[in-house]
Amino acid sequence: MTLQEAFQIALQHHQAGRLVEAESLYRQILAVQPGHAETLHLLGALAQQVGRTEMAIEFMRQAIAADPNHAAALSNLAATLLAGGRAGEAAEYARRAVEVAPGFADAHYNLGAVLAELGQMEEALASYRRALEIQPTHAVAENNLGNILRELRRLDEAIAAYRRAIQLQPAYADAHNNLGVALSEQGKSDEAIAAYGRALELKPDGNAVHANLGNALRASGRYAEAVVAYRRSLQSSPARLDICQGLGEALVLLGRFDEAGEVFRLIVRCNPDDPEAWASLANVLQRGEKLDDAIACYRQALRLDPEEPFRLCRLAALLQRQRRLDDAAAALLQVLELQPNQTEALYRLAEIYKDQGRSELALELMRRLHGLAPEVPRIHSDLILMMLASPEVDERAVRAEGRRWDERFGHPIETFSGPYPHERNPERKLRIGYVSADFKDHVVGRNLLPLFRQQDRTRHEILCYSGVASPDHVTEEFRAHADVWREAFRMSDEELAEAVGKDRVDILVDLSLHTAGNRLMMFARRPAPVQVSFAGYPGSTGLEAMGYRISDRYLEVERAGGSPMEAGDVALIDSFWCYDPCGVKLAVSPSPARENGFVTFASLNDFGKINRAVFQRWAAVLRKATGSRLLLLTYPGEHRRDTIALLREEGIEENRVEFLEPRPRAEYLRYYHRADAMLDPFPYNGHTTSLDALWMGVPVVSLAGERMVSRAGLSQLTNLGLPELVARTEDEYVEIATRLAGDLPRLAELRATLRSRMEVSVLMDAPRFARQIETAYRTMWRDWCAKNPISI
Repeated sequence: MTLQEAFQIALQHHQAGRLVEAESLYRQILAVQPGHAETLHLLGALAQQVGRTEMAIEFMRQAIAADPNHAAALSNLAATLLAGGRAGEAAEYARRAVEVAPGFADAHYNLGAVLAELGQMEEALASYRRALEIQPTHAVAENNLGNILRELRRLDEAIAAYRRAIQLQPAYADAHNNLGVALSEQGKSDEAIAAYGRALELKPDGNAVHANLGNALRASGRYAEAVVAYRRSLQSSPARLDICQGLGEALVLLGRFDEAGEVFRLIVRCNPDDPEAWASLANVLQRGEKLDDAIACYRQALRLDPEEPFRLCRLAALLQRQRRLDDAAAALLQVLELQPNQTEALYRLAEIYKDQGRSELALELMRRLHGLAPEVPRIHSDLILMMLASPEVDERAVRAEGRRWDERFGHPIETFSGPYPHERNPERKLRIGYVSADFKDHVVGRNLLPLFRQQDRTRHEILCYSGVASPDHVTEEFRAHADVWREAFRMSDEELAEAVGKDRVDILVDLSLHTAGNRLMMFARRPAPVQVSFAGYPGSTGLEAMGYRISDRYLEVERAGGSPMEAGDVALIDSFWCYDPCGVKLAVSPSPARENGFVTFASLNDFGKINRAVFQRWAAVLRKATGSRLLLLTYPGEHRRDTIALLREEGIEENRVEFLEPRPRAEYLRYYHRADAMLDPFPYNGHTTSLDALWMGVPVVSLAGERMVSRAGLSQLTNLGLPELVARTEDEYVEIATRLAGDLPRLAELRATLRSRMEVSVLMDAPRFARQIETAYRTMWRDWCAKNPISI
């Protein structure tokens, strides 16, 4: 047998996959002719096939030494070096291969691969394109061309390249997979899923494809299917943490937090020094309401990376939820040391200062935040709310800020150009739309239930646009009282306005004003002919688009010259509030003063309503009412000590002040058993809190001011026939409270009669409340019909 015959037989063995036989013959040939370049080259290729990279490199170098212009050996050596992570060396051989054989497609292909690894993407593109000019049927070159184009974010071109590769080689699984990746990156999840499915038909054990399929299914909202795909991928690659991450996120989206927690715990065990892994686990634990564990994980992440502001903010948010206000504030101050203008940290710190009664600090931070982010309506709304509670801000400034909100956010919005397609019949059945994020167990929700229970459904069709993220039993009652219920939580303002327009709502009622979850940007679009604000708090939004507001005559202040107090026409009813104890059956207790031997004052209001001026007036009451005590409702923290220090400055001993922690409603109402009289804060009076007190037989001493939130006590007490408990000056406020403390028979009489007074007053007359509001709606509608006579 000649040398050439032996070589041909060896080559046949090699091509047939009989590698042992091929290697034996190659070595026999080299024993006879050590410098046989093609044999050295093919023996190197065989070594590379079986994973003996260094041997492969050595044989190919020998082949090139024997024949420096051996293009295939040069090109394959470049590919082998590249596979071994030696791209720099590979480039030299790849370029030589192209030089000696410019018409060799694989040489250009391998040069493209080397250049891509070196980050020289445009040069790599040129090499792949040259390979395809020489060999248009080179499917692998088309595929890799697509990979480069995808990396350059030229996705349309990449997709076209992958499709050409598939056309050339329909069973090319990698090309189908890569096509899916590019389609996913274009957001075409359904097409991507189809591409991954074809790849898996061709190569069922492709774990990377299963992972990519999981990503696409997750992106398209098919979370349960995504979980299956991720788990299949992990069967063959259990240590792929990126796949574990995708699986965990899909489980979170399914609400399967315990399973997700186990996945993220696995990631942490594999990467105990990775702060991001700990933070991801913390996020899952938080979603599963395991707050203590989540806090511990965030703290571990911060031990590994102490100066990561985002994680500090997340930790602060959890501490804030647990009402560990001092710890939360400390974390936020640390964020602000790192990033003085970090908006989330400023926002949360302002909230905490408000909850701690540090109202001026809170307002200062919110002003600063508004200056940093004037384009954020939520921040501007919160600034307005904080101004309402500040004794340092007058009513004119609050109204002006509301108008500025409207100028900044309301005026630029394109509004409905009309005419409205509503039938101009002033007496027809009206479609009333209510918009709120408080259709739930919330003070506003509880105050609205009497209206919804009593509305005349023969004269009104009720539509609710709910922004409630987590519905509860109160949500379900609201739903039962609605003819149409729309879930608006995930709707944009534009989408919600469009829904209101399609529903042909006649009168659209805003139940939030500037409070959390408001949809004022939607109201600014004027989707309904008549728009009215009510219920969130007594006041105005400042929006020109809000044509009306509902109020009562005690909340309004007449102004010299007849200038309007707020924007919009006012519809007056007897009482802004209609109280409902919401099924809590708790008897009124005897007055505690007789048993205690001293009078106990209390404020169970949000601590953010209490300021230095209020504490000074309360201290004056305690000084005059000998031996009296004061109960305050607030979470633990340094602010309690600050309060004690402030009162001590005013001559009040620490043992005369007791702090109570907020509790669920039934337990909270029991606190009133310990109080003889309530001291109303100012300028932002208690609202529902005062009604709770009166229901529990505890009189409220209030100070009426000029802004509407400062006149809640006046409205409620006057409607109860107790105007004598309302002061007009701070000195009178102290005098009324002191006089009441000294009149135990009067306290006992009020204790015994307040609940019955409530039950027969307008404050609990739900049918009357509903009829008056319905009358207001009808008046608004008649007025609109008269001013807009053209009907479509």
